[in-house]
Amino acid sequence: MANGGEDFSQFDISTEEIEKLVAEVVRYVIFKTHQNSGCPIKREELVHLVTKNYSQRNLPALVINAAREKLSSVFGYELRELQRSRPASANLGRPSQNTLMMHCPGVADPKSYILASQLPPELYKKYVEDVNAAHLTGFTFVIVSIVHLAGGKIPEGNFLV
Repeated sequence: MANGGEDFSQFDISTEEIEKLVAEVVRYVIFKTHQNSGCPIKREELVHLVTKNYSQRNLPALVINAAREKLSSVFGYELRELQRSRPASANLGRPSQNTLMMHCPGVADPKSYILASQLPPELYKKYVEDVNAAHLTGFTFVIVSIVHLAGGKIPEGNFLV
């Protein structure tokens, strides 16, 4: 977020508060993706996270972009914005995001996001997808994410609370 500081200089918000907002958006995206089996996350949900304490107009877009950079550089995920879907007749013969939307109730907003791994598919299958250890990998990812978003360390007593 070193280059993002210039963008945030227009707001009267400390660097620590900005980092907290970015961490909150990153945490929300990771947990929401896991909780809803990869269903899209509405942009309005992310905007609400940012604007619940701040009313600056352009702040949500800058925080979401900073969260996108952090997800990419730290976690190896790309936060992709879903494109507006065309009518079903225009998409004949090819899979569309409408299929994804049918399996994720309540997601009709055209401005939604999904997380996608940046690993090439063959590496992902070889090193990440292990059916026998999927539960352990998921749990480990959640723990490492929480520790990273908390600044790299959490006292054991605080973690269990």
